[in-house]
Amino acid sequence: MANVLFVKAHPLTGEQSKTLAVTDVFFNKYKEVNPTDTIEVLDLFDSYIPELDGTLLSAMYALGGGTEFSALTAEQQKAMAGFSELTEQFLAADKIVIANALWNLNIPTKLKAWFDAINVAGKTFRYTENGPVPMTEGKKVVHIQSGGGNYDGADFSSQYVKAMMNFVGVMEHTLVPIEGIDHHPEQKEDIMAAAKAHAEKVAETF
Repeated sequence: MANVLFVKAHPLTGEQSKTLAVTDVFFNKYKEVNPTDTIEVLDLFDSYIPELDGTLLSAMYALGGGTEFSALTAEQQKAMAGFSELTEQFLAADKIVIANALWNLNIPTKLKAWFDAINVAGKTFRYTENGPVPMTEGKKVVHIQSGGGNYDGADFSSQYVKAMMNFVGVMEHTLVPIEGIDHHPEQKEDIMAAAKAHAEKVAETF
């Protein structure tokens, strides 16, 4: 039995979002093939996702300097606790599914904040004489992303997701793109059908 973490980085639903419509198909097939796996949903737009701001950074520096957690302000404690919870949640997952739309050639800011929380020195990577070394080998990720144009995986967003996953040791990466509908709206049904078929195929062996 595997633990699957679904990082929902889209504020809409499958009825409104191309990304989530394909994601729904993916999980329907995945549950059929893996009925005993546990799927945990992290809705980034409906959860507390602390960002690297003054509150969080000052708390990190204070803790790094020997300050006790209890001596932090209430806001700092909340930010650090939320940040650490996201890190531990990622570490506990065997598989990760990330679903987002391509917004202005990049990922949503909520997803960037999540990546900050899972790239933690001493937790998911460590520094060595030869540079940073990943610490979370063995996990795998499926990235489902919609974009209005055609990028063939070369867009900033999907490249960033892959690079950040690789950085912490998640080397088995599969992209399920939904691309070109804004450029060719007359092909929407065919593009969606192809993306859903691709998602089902990936789910069968993920």
